[in-house]
Amino acid sequence: MNDDKLIRMDMGGMRGDAHGGNRPILCLGIESSCDETSAAIVDSDRNILSHIIYSQIPEHQKYGGVVPELAARAHILAIDEVIEQTLAKAGKKISDIDVIAATAGPGLIGGVLIGWMVATGIAQSLGKPLVAVNHLEGHALVPRLHATSASGADGALSVDFPYLLMLASGGHCQILLVRGVGQYEMIGQTLDDSAGEAFDKIAKMLGLGYPGGPIVDKRASMGNPNAFHFPRPLCDKPGCDFSFSGIKTAGRTFLSHVTPPYSDEFINDFCASFQVAVVDCIINRLEHALADARVIDVNPKTLVVAGGVAKNSAIRSAMEKLAERHGIVFAAPPMNLCTDNGAMIAWAGIENYRLGHVVHSPVAPRPRWPLTEL
Repeated sequence: MNDDKLIRMDMGGMRGDAHGGNRPILCLGIESSCDETSAAIVDSDRNILSHIIYSQIPEHQKYGGVVPELAARAHILAIDEVIEQTLAKAGKKISDIDVIAATAGPGLIGGVLIGWMVATGIAQSLGKPLVAVNHLEGHALVPRLHATSASGADGALSVDFPYLLMLASGGHCQILLVRGVGQYEMIGQTLDDSAGEAFDKIAKMLGLGYPGGPIVDKRASMGNPNAFHFPRPLCDKPGCDFSFSGIKTAGRTFLSHVTPPYSDEFINDFCASFQVAVVDCIINRLEHALADARVIDVNPKTLVVAGGVAKNSAIRSAMEKLAERHGIVFAAPPMNLCTDNGAMIAWAGIENYRLGHVVHSPVAPRPRWPLTEL
């Protein structure tokens, strides 16, 4: 594996509330559910001692999306070196680690199996406790490790339970009431495409490349959001569920009547108009969620966004304004903890380990694993 494909994130200066007792718990987290092979060492004082991600994006770009077989092969080739470099960066030996945590689902099952088998082997050989982490719970809990405002201001934001979470990761787009570790109540979810899928598909239609979400966001910042009109599915309906398929289909239909190549101005305006429609749908559904009796009863003090789509600048900004209107705090992971990463798995491992949620019998990795089944 070439060093230039490694994205190193040395964030050892981050701290939160100190962990009581003797020295902090050290957790090695391993993530391999899609197209990133990642490992991190995080302690229970909220320090990220080392964090390495091997990104497979170059291998998948020419296909316009992730090819599962190629992803699994890349995980096999990368995972040992990623773990070795994670330990070296932290200045730790594997025997120094207290807990091993790894994604056990959901995700592309080939990749999940590789990370889980490696983690199981390490834990068994060292006699260390092992935590099977739900990938979505990793996203859901990582704001408790470190959170910022929409502007990215690095303050001492504390995300305490309960909180209302907008989780947008891969094919998932959900509004969840997070009562505690392993305690998730579904308030709303997508009925078809996720927001991330909609962004990626529109980017592909425009020939912008993969991954599409960040490109659409960048182009939208240079365009006119009122240039074109897209539908806002379900926004005139009660409830908190999403639907993004209609916006995507409207985009495809519109483009079928426009002859390429598209001008930069057209692409920017198209992306801006499309993005504002997606943002409007998200904010409308979150408004309904904040008025839901289940949410009102719990009275969460924080509105959180997590997952890959949490990197979208327009969504972060709009959610922060929504939180301000409702007198609550908005929080999001820093940009480098929004996409799949080992640090979120390590932190979820620590949170679960503290509650005694460790593996006592063989675990079968799962391609599907809803948070509500934890």
